[in-house]
Order: sequence, then C-alpha cells, then structure tokens
Amino acid sequence: MTATPSPPPGWIVWSLRVLATAHLAGVLGQAALAGFFATGDVDLLAWHQNNAGFTHALLYLQLVAAVLLWRPGRGPGRPALASLGLVALETAQVALGQWRVLGLHFPIGMAIFGLSAVFTVWTWRAFRRRGAGADVSAGADRPSAA
Repeated sequence: MTATPSPPPGWIVWSLRVLATAHLAGVLGQAALAGFFATGDVDLLAWHQNNAGFTHALLYLQLVAAVLLWRPGRGPGRPALASLGLVALETAQVALGQWRVLGLHFPIGMAIFGLSAVFTVWTWRAFRRRGAGADVSAGADRPSAA
C-alpha cells in the first residue's frame, strides 16, 4: 500500500490564494485605468503607472508563495513555473509600456489578465480534498470522523 502525500500547509495555500487574487485585482485595475486613459483622461496615466508597480510587486510575492508551496510545502512545482512565466511577461509588459510600444503592450496586457485569472481560479480549486468535500488548506487534512 502506498502512502498518500501530505497536503501542503494551509498557510502556504492561503498565502498563494490571497496573493493571486490581489494580483488579479491589480491587473483588472490596470485594464480599467488604461481604458479610462485611452478615452482621454490623461491624468490616469500616472495612476496606471503606480498601479503597475504595486501589481508587479504583488506578483513577486505570489512567486515566493508558489515556490514555498513547492519547496518546502511538497506541493506541485507548476504554480512556481507559471508565476515565473507571469513575472517574465509582466516585466516585458512594464518595459513596453514605459517605451510606449502600445502595439505589443495592449495584447500582452490581455494575455496577462487571462493567465492571471486562470491561475487565480486554479489556486481556489486545486487544493480541495476529493471525496471529503473539505478544503485541505483550512486544516481539514485529517480524515473526518463521519
């Protein structure tokens, strides 16, 4: 009989969930600010730039949480790779925005939004215990008495 691997610690899972959700909210804010700027409210360009720095910092924290999930949390390594890919994409996005290369800045922004949304949904669905209906990250990693 093989032993089932223990689930990652709940604090790591919740950290990843909260950071991914906050990052996604920042990305959504970026899209809204860009839209308002594009319609003529030029003052929002500074807000867009400041929100980009904040959102990018959240993504680095998300990467740290994803690495902790993998090592030492003994969880999957794919979230760390996905977060690293988002870091690379978002770094290029920031540079393209600063250089005003909007022909690439806009579609990469849409890709970041889509990928961030998929990643965030994954963080909320991936660590549910199958069969028990319990959330592993909430500390329900012990068998139920029922």
